Amino acid sequence: MLLLRILKKYLFLHCFLLAFGVQAQVGLDYFLPPGYTYDEAIPTPASILGYEVGEWHVSYDQLVSYMKTLADASDRITLEIHGQSYEKRPLMMLTITAPSNFSRLEEIKTERSRLRTGVGNIDIQNMPIVMYMGYSVHGNEPSGVNASLLAAYHFAAANEVLDDLKDMVIIMEPGINPDGINRFASWVNTHKSYHMNGDPNNREFNEAWPRGRTNHYWFDLNRDWMPVQHPESRGRIAKIQEWKPNIVLDFHEMGTNSTYFFQPGIPSRSHPLTPKRNFELTEKIAQFHAKHLDRIGSLYYTQESFDDFYYGKGSTYPDVQGAVGILFEQASSRGHLQESIYGPLSFPFTIRNQFTGSLSSFEAAKEMRVEMNQYMLDFYKESKSEADADNNKAYIFGARNDKARAFHLAEMILHHEILVYSLKENITVNSVEFDADHAFIVPANQPQYRLIKGMFETRTDFQDSLFYDVSAWTLPMAFNLDYMALNSRILNLAKVEEVEKGLEMHEGTLIGDPGAYSYAFNWQEYYAPKAAYKLLDKGYMVRVSHKDFNSPEGKGFSMGSIIVDKGQAEVSDQVFFGDLKEVARQSGVDIHAISSGYTSGINLGSPSISVLEKPSLALLVDGGVYSNEAGEIWHLLDQRFEMPITLLPVDRINAADLKRYNVIVMSNGNYNSLGNGETEKIKSWVREGGTLIARGNAMTWLDKNEIGKFKFKEEPEKTGGSQKPYEEYANATGAKVTGGAIFNARLDLTHPIGYGYTKPEMFTFRSSNQFLLPSENPYANPMMYTSNPLASGYVHPSNLEQMKETGAIQISALGRGKVIGFVDNPNFRAFWFGTNKLFMNAIFFGQTITAGTAR
Repeated sequence: MLLLRILKKYLFLHCFLLAFGVQAQVGLDYFLPPGYTYDEAIPTPASILGYEVGEWHVSYDQLVSYMKTLADASDRITLEIHGQSYEKRPLMMLTITAPSNFSRLEEIKTERSRLRTGVGNIDIQNMPIVMYMGYSVHGNEPSGVNASLLAAYHFAAANEVLDDLKDMVIIMEPGINPDGINRFASWVNTHKSYHMNGDPNNREFNEAWPRGRTNHYWFDLNRDWMPVQHPESRGRIAKIQEWKPNIVLDFHEMGTNSTYFFQPGIPSRSHPLTPKRNFELTEKIAQFHAKHLDRIGSLYYTQESFDDFYYGKGSTYPDVQGAVGILFEQASSRGHLQESIYGPLSFPFTIRNQFTGSLSSFEAAKEMRVEMNQYMLDFYKESKSEADADNNKAYIFGARNDKARAFHLAEMILHHEILVYSLKENITVNSVEFDADHAFIVPANQPQYRLIKGMFETRTDFQDSLFYDVSAWTLPMAFNLDYMALNSRILNLAKVEEVEKGLEMHEGTLIGDPGAYSYAFNWQEYYAPKAAYKLLDKGYMVRVSHKDFNSPEGKGFSMGSIIVDKGQAEVSDQVFFGDLKEVARQSGVDIHAISSGYTSGINLGSPSISVLEKPSLALLVDGGVYSNEAGEIWHLLDQRFEMPITLLPVDRINAADLKRYNVIVMSNGNYNSLGNGETEKIKSWVREGGTLIARGNAMTWLDKNEIGKFKFKEEPEKTGGSQKPYEEYANATGAKVTGGAIFNARLDLTHPIGYGYTKPEMFTFRSSNQFLLPSENPYANPMMYTSNPLASGYVHPSNLEQMKETGAIQISALGRGKVIGFVDNPNFRAFWFGTNKLFMNAIFFGQTITAGTAR
């Protein structure tokens, strides 16, 4: 305790004195470690930026400028631009090593590939170690990206590290999230005072919505390492797979009233597929961090926070790659100077801790080079043994009526250096039919066995009941695909073809000739909504059939199929035909000509066919809206379905003409800032025929304000009292949190919300304890949880019991309008392709739902 009090006092005085130093500009010597000399020919950050590190927040363009200058000046560094962010900022990666190594980088990569394959001569003793350093995947955690300036300068200019670099290659990503980094730097620099007081109420520390944590579409990129749905992640994972680093550094920030965390995390919360040796090596590396942080007198801790379970995070993905991922969490100043319980916390102080973590990791890599390379070799040898012993020799997945979902899953898997094969003949496995070119096979017996297992397994038993992130992500469930494990006999008998990494989605075709009576396509294909919108946007008449029918040509169309006619568009048959052909090509949807309206089942003039309005959408944003979920919707419509959407701030509702929209979306969030005027305006809009789509807590707000009728189960009343150990409180309450798991639901395929699906069994992702009571109108419950809902992941037994036979999607009516409520997020993290269509159906077909079937 005495030592802790001394350290606290030191840190307080250190930060207090530094607070005044910030205003006078901290010198470079404050950051750099003792005992090093620096090549004066290498430019310092200040010589390019015009200010010292920590005086201002570096913008991403300044970061790029410095790294380019450094690469030009140093023979230890090369810079590669491997892509662009959504906002067209360059995605860059530095390679740092001794000059003598640059001529043999390909040779080093080839040698390292043998650690994974075990093939050929493997010289562990002389093989260089590779370390990846990734800074600020969260844009408003800026100590990382600013520390990268110092780390790059140090490795480029310090004379004493040259010999060490002969046995090491550093892959450095100075700023993982360019768009978020720039958004945050602009905010804090705009609100910086030259005379600071650290008041946490200052505007500098309170960013405007959506804040700088996320990328352009408001996604948390630190959850995208496995799903790789964004350009920032795809480029990085390509480099990770190319280099196969032994150590992966992931620099973050946490709350201001914290100290400094480095892994290992909580021992019981690692993924079971991660070897125990990984934890031991992480703990050994931690000793280097402790030594370096002791030298500068910083407070720190390990093993009390964070976990290593979800393989989509930057510090956990490496753990299933034969590497060790290290998470660093620095108490955040969130600006330039902020009060904390430890005293004034300055931006330079946070940067120095992150830079120190970079140096300690460098020393660990240098000292543990042979051990870490041996570990990677052993990891993949053990993986092969496990694969050999596993009865499941491969996994097959596909969808008979939709090529796109299976394509996108195969595309995701290919990013991780995993072999994937396309099925080239129709087969039936355990009564499930898989069609040629609609299904893929992933052999389990390959080096990435453990990652493959992690992608396909279902797990409901866990060592711990607390999760920092999701507890399940079984990918075929996320894509709502038919899938199963295969034994070797079936795998060997099936006709397959290896898929290349540049896999391209199939194009749709137009079947028939110009001048047909009408044209139609089924709704099963994932991109059918994209096709429908493009045709509506061109002014053609687009209708949806609520019953099955067959064309005179013998083609069957199920309910939900789309019928397209020229309508009021004044175009020739040839132009119409050309537009249909192009839409088919772009969307991957096959469109069929129909020679006569006298179709069987129903005719094409049937009252069971509804004319669709072109969706004109507004998504409520800002205020208490959860930006991640709003961003998922924005991304889905803008990137996948190429549909324009208005991002409508909640404080603009009074001023906006809501009549220009026929669909309004309220994602999860808190809408209590809406006053009576805005509430009445929304209510009137729905009453006059609008379709309102709501998710999560938005449903509660709608029910409270009598716009939609959604009733939820109340939490059971607690009776009696007893004594429990105080130290168990956090675990006991945390165990009841549903952080993210997969559940079984039952979908009504005859309901417009269910159009395009072919099986009533659905997998849905849930991350809340919101239990929707079924509507008394049985037609208003298009999707409900089953009596045995848990499919994969962790849920507390009491929550599981509460969930049984509750509502997942419910329809309410107000006047001529509809309110469609989703308990779960159908667009989770952009990789839940399987439930996206439920959301798209609400957009396109909500207008057609019969009023009497709503609550």
